Formats: sequence, C-alpha cells, structure tokens
Amino acid sequence: MNSTAVTYSVIVPMYNEEEVIEHTYLRLSEVMKQTKAGFELIFVNDGSKDRTVQIIEKIKRNDSTVRLIDFSRNFGHQIAITAGMDYAQGQAIIVIDADLQDPPEVILRMIEKWKEGYEVVYGKRQKRKGETLFKKWTAMMFYRLLRSMTNVEIPVDTGDFRLIDRKVCDVLRGLKEKNRFVRGLISWIGFRQTSVEYVREERFAGETKYPLKKMIKFALDGITSFSYKPLKIASYVGFALSLGGFIYLLVVIWQRLFTETTESGWASIIAINLIFNGIILMILGVIGEYIGRIYDESKNRPLYIIRHADGSITQEQQPAAELEKLRNE
Repeated sequence: MNSTAVTYSVIVPMYNEEEVIEHTYLRLSEVMKQTKAGFELIFVNDGSKDRTVQIIEKIKRNDSTVRLIDFSRNFGHQIAITAGMDYAQGQAIIVIDADLQDPPEVILRMIEKWKEGYEVVYGKRQKRKGETLFKKWTAMMFYRLLRSMTNVEIPVDTGDFRLIDRKVCDVLRGLKEKNRFVRGLISWIGFRQTSVEYVREERFAGETKYPLKKMIKFALDGITSFSYKPLKIASYVGFALSLGGFIYLLVVIWQRLFTETTESGWASIIAINLIFNGIILMILGVIGEYIGRIYDESKNRPLYIIRHADGSITQEQQPAAELEKLRNE
C-alpha cells in the first residue's frame, strides 16, 4: 500500500475476539469510507487462541485496506497498540478496541477536531453502559487516584480510544518503555489536545479482557511510570512509625521507672511488632515495584515479537533509538 495514499490509520488490538471481529470490521469500514480519504485498518493479534486470526485473514483477502500484525504470543494490550503505531502509515492514527464499546461513529467527530488543528483528540466517557457498579466505581477511583499521584495531567474518564497526529505518533514511537501506559505517555508528550464526549456502549459480544488482576497491574504501571509519590509516601510512613516507636519507648521507660502499671508479658510487644513489620513489608513491596521496572528496562528486550505482519517499518519510520543502533553498526 502506498503510504502517501493513506490519510487515516485505525489500530485495533485483538485478543480472542472471534465473536465480534467481523462486526467491528464492518462498522469501522463503513465509518472510514465516509471520510472520502485513504485509510487502513490495522488489526493487531495479541496472541489470540481462538479463530480471530483466521477471520481477519479471510477479510483481508477481499479488502486491501485491511492489514494484520500477528504476535508470536500475548504481549499485552498496550504493546499491541504500540505495534500498530509502529506500522501505521497514516497522517492521523486512531486507536479503538475491538469490542465495540467505543462507537466507531465517534471517529468522524474526532477527525473534525483534528482538521481544526488539534493533534490529540481523546474520547471522554459521559456514561458507561452494561458495566457493574464495582467496575464503574473502581474505574472512577483509578482515574482520580492517578491524577492525584502524578505530575502529568492525564484526563479522567478516558481510555485508549483516541486520534493522534502523525507527529505525535512519531514522538511516541521513540519512547520504548517496557511497562507501557500509552494514554499517560500521550499526555506527557503534550501538543494541542482536546476531547470528544460520548456514551460508552455495552460490549457487543464475548468477555472483557481486563479482569481485576490485569486492572491492578495496569494501575500500577500508570502510577509507577509517572510518579515517585508512592516512594515519598513510604518514606513519610517510615519516618512517622519511627517517631511513634521512639515516643512509645519513652512512655514504656517512664512507666517502668516511675509507676507500677507495667504488666508482665509480651502481648503488646508482639502486636506492635506485627503491625510495624507488616507496614515495613508493604513499603518494601512499593520499592520492589520500582526496582522490578528498572530490571525490565535493563534487559533491553524487544517490546514484541511478530510472527507475521503486512508491510514493514521503513528506516524513516523507525524510532530514534533503533536508528542510532543501525548507524553504530
């Protein structure tokens, strides 16, 4: 496909989406045809174990706008988005999940904002249909906690559904962090940003790919990627505990020397030790999260491995770090 003919690149990360992917393709294709401009639909298979790849392969044979990037295994949603951006050829890049919770029709409104001069247009959820009260509450708490913990202005009630300009994509592709939080990175990059409000629909079919365990890891990636506040909080807690322990020691000494209120036994000491040791372990766990991420970065492994991809990354498209490596060779 000639990159000069592509104005819009739509990136669709997929993981076990056989029940919905055909409907996703049809709706996306219908919406993008309304732009009257060249476009490509980049489906990134993140190690699906069902028939997702076979369905896209069948669609691809009859539609030249469809491209497939097939990972060798599951690398994660954020990495799938990153791979799509690495291969995208358009002047505007749109990220949308395959589950149709984010209506493809909103893309047209995003494009209008892009044409007005905005370089990042993100979808902001007014309402979330078909989600449990627990899911809505945890999502609300996550976005507000993240905003309070970081120095980067990350919009609340937004996901990865957004449009970014070519220049934003090129800068983003040069950032090769292993534990990625794409929406945070886009906010950190800057440029002119705005939002388009919409109502998030129920999932068309299938099950959510973000259970509680993954949501917790996602939250940790977001906080540790953009904030040192947990480490500062750990320091403050440690200082407060040390001060409290010292004061308690003075009280115990005073009681032992000047009163008869001290009782034999170690119950209070054991209780205090358990509380203090538990807090110390919690603080060590916070420090361990940061050390673990340093370890991931130091290994310098590739973000993803591809079994097959339609098209390739040209030298002009390659991130700055990879270009430097080529020059040194």
